[in-house]
Amino acid sequence: MTDHDQISRRTAVTAVAATAALLPFAGAATAHAQQAGERGRFFRHGIASGDPLPDGVLLWTRVTPTAEATPGSGRGPDTEVGWQVATDQDFASVVAHGSVTASAAADHTVKADVRGLRPATRYYYRFTVDGEHSPVGRTRTAPAIPHSPQGMGGTPTTSAGNVRFGVVSCANWESGYFSAYRHLAARTDLDAVLHLGDYLYEYKSGEFPDFASAVRPHSPAHELLTLADYRTRHGVHKTDPDALAMHAAHPVIAIWDDHEFADNAWSGGAVNHSPDTEGSWAKRMAAAKQAYFEWMPVRPSTAGTTYRRLRFGTLADLHLLDLRSFRDAQAEPGSGAVDDPGRTLTGRAQLDWLKAGLERSDAAWRLVGTSVMVSQVAFGSIPAYLLAPLAELLGVPKEGLAVNTDQWDGYTDDRRELLGHLSDRGIDNTVFLTGDIHMAWANDVPLKAATYPVTAPVATEFVVTSVTSDNVDDFLHVAPHTVSLAGVAAIRAANRHVKWLDMDSHGYGVLDVTAERTQMDFFGISDRTDPNATSELLRSYRTRSGTQRVERADRPVG
Repeated sequence: MTDHDQISRRTAVTAVAATAALLPFAGAATAHAQQAGERGRFFRHGIASGDPLPDGVLLWTRVTPTAEATPGSGRGPDTEVGWQVATDQDFASVVAHGSVTASAAADHTVKADVRGLRPATRYYYRFTVDGEHSPVGRTRTAPAIPHSPQGMGGTPTTSAGNVRFGVVSCANWESGYFSAYRHLAARTDLDAVLHLGDYLYEYKSGEFPDFASAVRPHSPAHELLTLADYRTRHGVHKTDPDALAMHAAHPVIAIWDDHEFADNAWSGGAVNHSPDTEGSWAKRMAAAKQAYFEWMPVRPSTAGTTYRRLRFGTLADLHLLDLRSFRDAQAEPGSGAVDDPGRTLTGRAQLDWLKAGLERSDAAWRLVGTSVMVSQVAFGSIPAYLLAPLAELLGVPKEGLAVNTDQWDGYTDDRRELLGHLSDRGIDNTVFLTGDIHMAWANDVPLKAATYPVTAPVATEFVVTSVTSDNVDDFLHVAPHTVSLAGVAAIRAANRHVKWLDMDSHGYGVLDVTAERTQMDFFGISDRTDPNATSELLRSYRTRSGTQRVERADRPVG
């Protein structure tokens, strides 16, 4: 792939305030009944945008042309769908328009890859079928790359002082409501939302969490295996009012992790896949990928993989990784296979692409979206009562925690090569952005963790917690930040490069990038089972340019 191919303190927000501040246009209100009414007959799954460029953005919607044309049904006629992009929410100044055809072959999802727009500019967009308009979406193009051509419409900003992203991962439908999405939708200061994987979960209803803890049931109720299954569950997620609001408010930049396929997926299988009873893994993975590209606002030019690169002016190159399609099977903990140079997490082509992109980047910051944690982690003397929930989260044996082999810890040769590349080539200001493990972390990333801080860090890492998926307090059915504190202390004692760890919160992050520093504000929601959950700042950490170290910040950005 070429760069051209991929385009390279404490605050509480009440639900009422979030709803009131949500959007300055009528088409994406969060009131559930109002929003459902606005979607009308045809646009029951909302609208979305994604993968912003300096001169364009990808638009998405799904059309329901007839009552039987439900997601995954394979039914319904071809339908002409018009689209418009304007500089105002009333569409008095339309700067681009066109049409696409929705068909059953793509589950009646459509995309429009709009170009010729101005950089760093807010736009509004909508779709139309038979005279009925969709809700109005708001999107934003990326800041200009030096010497990039100017497009049409709007007022450009040629030199961005900052770029700001919402950051989320791990949104299990049955585990709770997507309030984190609602709070991100309420913000008007974001350039985009970065989704780091596990946008949905493949489990059958009542498996994770169990029926007693489930807040709302999956559909379909069985485990996802077929194209129709994956399409159906994507469709359910695109009826959630908070997800709809987030997608309508901001462009979303997404990569996948394992649960878009099956738990602990790798190129040839998954922990949660039995060929004897569930058929071909290749067929299942192909079905999951097809549904993902149909239902997510990700450019179809990346079909087959989500690794790609996006540029945000002079401030940041964002390198997005696919760590499921090319990896070898996870090693058995303690087997020694984690250090086998013949095993890979990234695949050779992707690792070479990443190394080359990091080296030639002339942006102030090199951001790497990775679905699993890159930092080395030893688990030390974890109290016995924490072994089971941590093992459940991390996919390691309940009798002991040596290493999480699903993360980069299980593929040490790839990590050694990547971090060595950063060190040898003097590549600074690299920040890994991570999801997956339902905890929040702020880490230095040393070349050799065992000798840190004598061995200097070569990068930093911010890991966001889950939107809803179970974490330690949920597994133990205890109050948050009580019994887990012993585990936090043990992990930090064994890992001096881990500067902060929260095992219990659910929520989201807000990442702000300037030439001088990159800062992550970690937010927690009050109760994942409450659709009106409030949001509170947990901590803020930053890394200053040239330091490769994280430090606590005394206030959030903005």
